[in-house]
Amino acid sequence: MDVHNVATAAEIFLAGGCFWGIQHLMALLPGVISTQTGYANSAVPNPSYREVCTGDTGAAETVKVTYDADVISLPEILEIFWQAIDPYSLNRQGGDHGTQYRTGIYVTDRPSGEAVVRFLQEKQQLSGQRRIMVEAKRLKNFYPAEDYHQDYLANNPGGYCHVDLNLFKAARAYVPLSVRKTMELEADGADDAALRSRLTPMQYAVTRHAATEPPFRNDYWDNFEPGIYVDIITGEPLFSSADKFESGCGWPAFSRPISEDLISEHSDLSHGMQRTEVKASGSDSHLGHVFPDGPSESGGLRYCINSAALRFIPRSRMAEEGYADLIPLTGQ
Repeated sequence: MDVHNVATAAEIFLAGGCFWGIQHLMALLPGVISTQTGYANSAVPNPSYREVCTGDTGAAETVKVTYDADVISLPEILEIFWQAIDPYSLNRQGGDHGTQYRTGIYVTDRPSGEAVVRFLQEKQQLSGQRRIMVEAKRLKNFYPAEDYHQDYLANNPGGYCHVDLNLFKAARAYVPLSVRKTMELEADGADDAALRSRLTPMQYAVTRHAATEPPFRNDYWDNFEPGIYVDIITGEPLFSSADKFESGCGWPAFSRPISEDLISEHSDLSHGMQRTEVKASGSDSHLGHVFPDGPSESGGLRYCINSAALRFIPRSRMAEEGYADLIPLTGQ
């Protein structure tokens, strides 16, 4: 595919130990246009593999990943990359050790850098006291590796690889969120009656027609039990009890979502007001609005969300419902 013909082509540079396995893994993902192995942030211009192996160049074995952002998002790519590395190991991955095998995510633009920082902050929060050793930096330079390093595992199927082979199968079968969202919306449109039967009239009116439920007369406005709040339609985790606060508005109020990638914001000029509407990315459901009058110590935002757009899962049931990895986000 000609990258120049893809209007939404973007790139990210991933260092995860030996670049053979990381390149092969990334190349299998739908939406990835091209991959290239090379040496990033080297103090020596155009270093050879032999020079990089000495550790004197400061370069890291890295894979340049060019992808179609309309098909697969950067957070999705980072999540797959995360599963392929040991993020707590310093200068060592698999059987390889040395600074050239350090883990890192290198960016060339500010939006990507901000997305990487958010991703690592969320991972560190989930990791507790274990310190993540993945560096996030601006790309200074990238020199392509020798030809025999390009697509090495594709050309040498039995070659050395520190990546779990099961990840290759998972990458090959991976369905990006953009595709899942399209499938879900098409299914909803084709069978709206089924959705109506699954939701209460209020849930349907709020999520599909941006209605607003009555304040102080909804399920979660005064609920402060530890747990998470998920999209009533898809089950996507949206908000945590740790970020919920009493705002006096009569609806559930949160200082932030679990991840900004799970929601989208849209200008709303209805009812003679200028507001910012909040929707769930996975279902395109109306959730509520976000206002700049939240607690300053928590960022200053108030996500005012309709209970009817959410389903609350108590912390005691999160593991059995498949959300065990998010339990640390619910607070003490």
